Formats: sequence, structure tokens, C-alpha cells
Amino acid sequence: MGKLFGTDGVRGIANIELTPQLAFQLGRAGAYVLGEGNHTPTIVIGKDTRISGDMLESALIAGICSMGGNVIQLGVLPTPGVAVLTRHFKADAGVVISASHNPAEFNGIKFFNKDGFKLSDQVEDEIEKLILEDYEFDLPGGDSVGAITQCDYPEQVYMDFLLDSLDVDFKGLKIVLDCANGASYKIAPEIFAKLGAQIICIGDQPDGININCNCGSTHLEGLQETVVREGADLGLAFDGDADRLLAVDNLGRNIDGDQIMNIFAYSMAKEGKLKQNTVVATVMSNMGLEIALKECNCKAVKTAVGDRYVLETMQKEDYNLGGEQSGHIILLDHNTTGDGLLTAVQLTQIIKKENTSLHKLADKMTIYPQVLVNAKVKNENKKKYLEDIVIGEKIAQIEEHFHGKGRVLIRPSGTEPLVRVMIEGEDQKELESIAQGLADLIVERLG
Repeated sequence: MGKLFGTDGVRGIANIELTPQLAFQLGRAGAYVLGEGNHTPTIVIGKDTRISGDMLESALIAGICSMGGNVIQLGVLPTPGVAVLTRHFKADAGVVISASHNPAEFNGIKFFNKDGFKLSDQVEDEIEKLILEDYEFDLPGGDSVGAITQCDYPEQVYMDFLLDSLDVDFKGLKIVLDCANGASYKIAPEIFAKLGAQIICIGDQPDGININCNCGSTHLEGLQETVVREGADLGLAFDGDADRLLAVDNLGRNIDGDQIMNIFAYSMAKEGKLKQNTVVATVMSNMGLEIALKECNCKAVKTAVGDRYVLETMQKEDYNLGGEQSGHIILLDHNTTGDGLLTAVQLTQIIKKENTSLHKLADKMTIYPQVLVNAKVKNENKKKYLEDIVIGEKIAQIEEHFHGKGRVLIRPSGTEPLVRVMIEGEDQKELESIAQGLADLIVERLG
């Protein structure tokens, strides 16, 4: 990965790290690369509710138009909705201005290609190279610069897309929605009300600086309290740009992305819709997911952490269900990216079709305790645990001790001089002792 693009676009503190100047450069270089030689590419732009969104959008649009590119402004719209609208308008690219689940002071710029998929590392590197090398573009004259159009109906296009994925209504269900004061604050209540659910909304009053603040998928406490207090059937929590979803059952228990994937796998396999009876998850997914999948004759394929790696594997191997514990769920038969609203309506549809409760569906999977301990080591030694015989022997001993009912995962930090030790098994106290012992050994050998 380069100096500008991370695993999910370009991010930073707005106006400090992600400046209007950088947004302008990204617009210019993005229009050049994604236009594929077309001097008048069309690019759609959506954003979340952050106060810095307008500033960065203006700069980004200026960069695109300076290259002769045309812009369709979508306004506030969930990230997956931008992917849908990119395909709807047959645009050359889509752009989302959002920092997802991060606090309001952060923002980000993420590109989709014409098919609504995140850009490959190769394309991002091409855009980045133009910026870092200060490439001199051949700019069009004043009468050939790009134009700006505002789309008056983006929510309707996205909502129609979501409704087309369903064949039941939600009448009889009482649902609490936590919109994280983000991009779903209008469309989520509208679609669930349209489907006949009785809804209660929290996190639906954005003011530009309260996005993800003690609400949404990263702060489930308010949703849990509201579900229990109101006697709701379930609660659904989105993050700031609504590309992920976590849930709460009627007992107030958190239902994470692994459990949601298991529910989907169970339903899709029963209907013969789960390709190769396989779910694509990451190495951080709970061991309980694999065990539960085996019980319905399915399996899990693991990737590196990050929904982009999940999607790459899904495309390469022709799978149609994947995701992360954090709630990024990719239903590739429907959309090209993690889609919190799609996940929400599809999950609710399963509950309605099965005539059951979320907690009964979630209980098909047992969550195994996980313990994470950081081992502080020299930065240059972060990856040397792979070569250390003593550490290797210790890991083998631990895994043998678990007899298939536990595992060890070692991950060097990408940003800090740390090796992260994750131990998973059945006994929390035993795991804490084992994880600390292994972390101490790594510090002793590599610190």
C-alpha cells in the first residue's frame, strides 16, 4: 500500500492531514485515471454527515471538473448506495467522502470503479503516483471544463434496489434503528417504515460533529438499552457511512458480524443459494463460526483482515457471502461492497420468513472467548516470530493442548512496534494466562 491510500481509501484528520489541496489532487488524478483516456468522464459523489464533507467535496469536484470531468452530486448517502448509483448512471467512477466508523474530526475519500467495486491496489497506486510526482496534466480550456449536476432522487434509487431484494414485508415487528447520526439517518427509517415495521429511531439527528459519537455500531449500549426498554424484537446499528451492520436481539445481546454471517449461511444453504457452501471470513473471525458452519455442511475460507481482501477472494473464487466480525457483510449476489442496509433488510427478512426471533437464530453459533495481548518488540523484529524456533515450539504446544477446540493467531501491527497475540478457546481465565505467557516469551525473544 502506498503513502496516501490505506486499506479503505485516503483518510486523515480533515483540514490537517486530509486537506482541500489533497482532495483537489485526488479529484484531478482520479478523473484522469478512472476516465481511461475519456476527456469527459462522469463521476458520482456521495458523502456522510461530517461537517468537513462539504469542504472536501468542493475541492474534489474542482479537481474533477478541472480535468473536464462531469460530476453528479448525490448528497448524503450511504457508501453502498454510492456504488448502486454509480452503476445506475453508468458513470466512470464513484467517490465517497467518509471516514466510516471514525470520529467526526476524521474524513476520507474512497473511489469505486464503474462497476461499483473498490479500486485495486494497482489503480490506487497509479492515482497516487500522479499526485506524489506532481504530474503535469494537459488541462482543457475554460469552455471545456466539467459540469456539475445535482441528483434529486438518489435515496429513491437506492431504496428501490433494496426493496427489489425482498419478497416479504416487516409487519408485526418492532425494530429499533441506530443510525449513528450518519449517512443512514434518513433512508433507514424510511425503508423500514415502508416495509411495515414499527420503528423507534436513535442516532438520527446529525449535526455535523456527532457522527458515531456514543452511538452506532461502535457503541451499542444505547441500542441495547432501548431495545430492552421498548420490548422491541431487535435492534439494528449502522456505522457512519452505513456499510456495516451489527444487531441486538430482544434480550439486549450483541449480535456481531460472525453471527450474522452464520445466519445468512444457514438460510442461503437451505435454499441452495450459498455458492460452494462457503463463507469468506477473516483470520479474526471467531472459531465458533467454523464450527457452526460445519453443522450445516458449510465451511469458512479465511483471508487477511479487511473487507477488501474478503471481496478479492470472493471474486476470485466465485463465492457470494463474506464479511468481518465488525459487521462488514458482502452479499455479492446483490451489491459489490459491504452494505449495512442490505444486510439489515435481508437479516430481518430471514427472521420474518423463519417466523422466529433473532436470538434463536444467533444461538445456532457458540461464540468462543478470545483474548488479545500486545507484545512490545523492536520494530525490525515484528515479523521474526515466524523464524524463532522457541516461539514456534511454544505455539505448537498451545495448539496441541487445545485439541482442536482453540487456536493461536499472531499478527504484527502495521503501525506500531507490537506483535498482537490472540488466543481463542473455551476457558476465559486459562486463555488470559496462556496469552500473557506467549506475549512475555515474544518480548523476551524479540523485544
